[in-house]
Amino acid sequence: MKRKVLTVNGSGSFAVEWQELPPLKEYEVLVEVKASGISPGTELGGIKSLRENPVSSSPGRAFGYENAGIVVKKGRLVKNIEKGMRVACMGSGARHTDLAAVPQNLCIPIPDKLSFEEAAFSNLAGTALQAVRRASLEFGENVLVAGLGILGNLIGQLATACATHAAGVDYIEKRRRIAGKTGFELEVNPGKENWIEECREFASPFGLDCAFLCFGGDATPLFQNILKIMKISPDGHIMGRIVIPGGCEIKTRWASTTGNLDVVSSARTGPGYHDDSYEQGNDYPEVFVPWTTRRNISEFYRMAAKGSIKIKPLITHTFPLDRGPEACNLLVDSPDRALGVILKP
Repeated sequence: MKRKVLTVNGSGSFAVEWQELPPLKEYEVLVEVKASGISPGTELGGIKSLRENPVSSSPGRAFGYENAGIVVKKGRLVKNIEKGMRVACMGSGARHTDLAAVPQNLCIPIPDKLSFEEAAFSNLAGTALQAVRRASLEFGENVLVAGLGILGNLIGQLATACATHAAGVDYIEKRRRIAGKTGFELEVNPGKENWIEECREFASPFGLDCAFLCFGGDATPLFQNILKIMKISPDGHIMGRIVIPGGCEIKTRWASTTGNLDVVSSARTGPGYHDDSYEQGNDYPEVFVPWTTRRNISEFYRMAAKGSIKIKPLITHTFPLDRGPEACNLLVDSPDRALGVILKP
């Protein structure tokens, strides 16, 4: 059986191709994809570099890691997913395609109130929730999110749902406008001369409790400026937490230069992702590991179905799968025009 897939090659060019569908494994489900979400950072962050310095002329490879659809077939060992269910899928099987074979524990039932489009960003949803858990947020804290892409926006919304006060910074006006529609209390352009003072006023009288760095590239200048907004102890030490779910780089001195600041790396979507045994259906004991990848994403969509998380404002464009190359080029070449881009077979 063949399927239609979006591919990218070693020179950064996109194409839609027909490829053989891998045989369905006994722990997998076959999903008729209704929508897939493009991750501008993880999937497309290196495309400009590839175009400037091609690495190979090999055929295109299928890519993508989050989609949503309807289960049309299940393997013999699948226990928790049934044929006909609406599911959000993530991981290496959840390509930009019309048919996806996905391990059962990377398929999450979609609440009735959510559309396929809203459920198509499952990997970013789990990554956002994992970052908020790593931040150990408390009621009433002041939070800054740097980088208001899909991940940063979802982190800010989750922080607000935790009863904190969330501000966001981003150079792109469209992203700041969307953040204002999804519950951020302050949206600031870090290119403005007085942006640090605006954030200090927002976090007064004590300063920021927590900041998230949700972007790639060199974060050193922004990191140094965020240090000026963090809490300061009476003896002059910087305090609070900085959580880094983005793939950025920071060059800094530690100890006395950064005081008693906690810097935390946050990766992936929670325990289980990339553990073959878990993905195939062998769950971790809930009493010891309450928030696995599947339970994280399930809880995220439960909140979205209640209206506590808003996904629709993040979706700026929808393309048919056949126009996948155009959709990707829009995100690569014009990040100021698009944010959440959905492909529909």
